[in-house]
Amino acid sequence: MNNQGLRLELFRESDVEIITPIMKRAFDEDFRIYLNKSTGGPPGYDNGDFLRKYALHAKSDSYKITRENTPIGAAIVWITASQINSLGCLFIDSELQNQGIGLTVWQYIERKYADTVMWKTETPGFSDRNHYFYVNKCGFKIVKIGLPQNGHPAMYYMEKRMS
Repeated sequence: MNNQGLRLELFRESDVEIITPIMKRAFDEDFRIYLNKSTGGPPGYDNGDFLRKYALHAKSDSYKITRENTPIGAAIVWITASQINSLGCLFIDSELQNQGIGLTVWQYIERKYADTVMWKTETPGFSDRNHYFYVNKCGFKIVKIGLPQNGHPAMYYMEKRMS
């Protein structure tokens, strides 16, 4: 993948330390924009635990995203025998968002896993940018909106059926 100088490299343990601050900036930016909070994200997003748990999970396919050899984000997908696959996480450094990088990465993932019948993902209900990205740019459809629970925000569940 060489579009915009972008590369996806398999995520390794040594990437946790490099990617965690990028993940923190990306998630904190959404919380700042939508919830007027300086920090926020899923458990472990700010100390590497999230990436250790999911990006290094034996059943996930995870990638460090680089541009011109500089790490700028990550993507985690879950691939199943049923070909109903999930996008667990895709984030780009907040300083580089809204430049088409996320869409380029997503299109590459779709090509790489061309046998996929359906993609699933979820995102917090407050993140309008994520909704716009997944629905208007990537072609997902919102199939369910979960209610907020135990202090956690509502979640939007999305699917994309492949042709």
